Order: sequence, then structure tokens, then C-alpha cells
Amino acid sequence: MAEQRRGVRMRWLVLPAAALMAWGCVRGGGAGQGSADPPSRTPAPASTASANPSPSPSPNGAYDPAAFAPQVRTYAKKAGISAQLLMAILYNEAYKPHDPAFERSWQKYKPDAAFGIANMHRAAFDETKRGRDFAARSWEELPDDRALAVEAAAWYLHDMSAQLPAHWQGPYSREELMALGYNAGGGNMAAFARGAKPGSQASDYLSRLRDNWTKAGKAVG
Repeated sequence: MAEQRRGVRMRWLVLPAAALMAWGCVRGGGAGQGSADPPSRTPAPASTASANPSPSPSPNGAYDPAAFAPQVRTYAKKAGISAQLLMAILYNEAYKPHDPAFERSWQKYKPDAAFGIANMHRAAFDETKRGRDFAARSWEELPDDRALAVEAAAWYLHDMSAQLPAHWQGPYSREELMALGYNAGGGNMAAFARGAKPGSQASDYLSRLRDNWTKAGKAVG
């Protein structure tokens, strides 16, 4: 038994180090990551936090974003955005483990890490929730309440949409620019809309979004 306990402790010690190497090799994203300042927002109708129960996470944090199709459809409709876009974002953000205990353990090594299945940073969440029905909720709840994570992501995308100009340059659709804003922040999204070329991380995020687009459409269709 003592040997088994030592083995368990060793696995927990190795886990963060292994995660560090794995995540360092993946170009991630997450709401608010690429913007020094939280995105500005315009007044919008309030939504209801966690109107649908979250499917229970598996012990190792693995999940299929398609399991959240009901929440995606509900909150996308309330936020006035594309359900397919919101689902594609969840697929994009499924690159890392989303076990609540693991996320909190990881934050000790990387205090600015994003939380929840939509990988939202604290500043982005705190800005997005203002004036909405989940304004009293905390960013620390995102790992445990996956419906809240979906809801916050939907309204963040709503706010990205509100920041887009009426006309823009470049080959991007409205949804693609919103996804770039989700990944890189509103300021960078505005620059891309003016014709600026995305960097390697944003370009990779957009490529993965396009790869996930059809799958996301089937999940919410």
C-alpha cells in the first residue's frame, strides 16, 4: 500500500510538468488572451446563467463539445450569434484537459491561465458579465460550471460582433473575424478587419476553426 501511495504521489507530481510540455507545443487560444485590455462591450439583453444543467465531466477531464449542443443553441440564440460559431470555438478550445482540479492545479504554475471549456481569462469574463444575469458569478466557477462557460463565451462573441465595423477589408467572414477576436482580443480583431495580417497563432486558430466548422454545424444542426 505504501508503494502504491508513493506511485500516486509521483503521478501527481509529474502531471503538471507533463502538461507544461504538452501545452507548450500547442497553439491555444482563449477569450481575452491576445488583448492587453478587456474588450469593450455594448448593452445587450441579459441572459440566464446555467439555464441547462452541465453534463458531468469525466474523471480525466475529457469531453466531447457536441455534448453541449443544447447549451450552445440556447445561449447562442440569447446572445444573437451563430450556434455553429460557438460550437466551433468549443472544439478549438478542446485542445487541453478541462478537469476542474487539473485546471486549478495548473493555475498555480501559470496564474494567468484561462478557465473553463471555453478557455476564458479572468479579465475577459469580468468584462463580459457586466450588466448580465450572470454578473454575480465568479470566474473561478468556470471549471465546475460548464454551462456558465458556454454562456460567457456566447456573450463574449456577441461583444466581438458589436465591435466589428460595418465594412472591412480582407478575406474573412464575420464569424471568422469574431473567432479571431475571441482568440486575439478586440483590438487585434479590429486590426485584422482593417487588413492587418494575423500572426502565426491567430492564423493557426483560424485554420483550426475552419477545420472544425462542418463538425460544429452537424453538432448543433
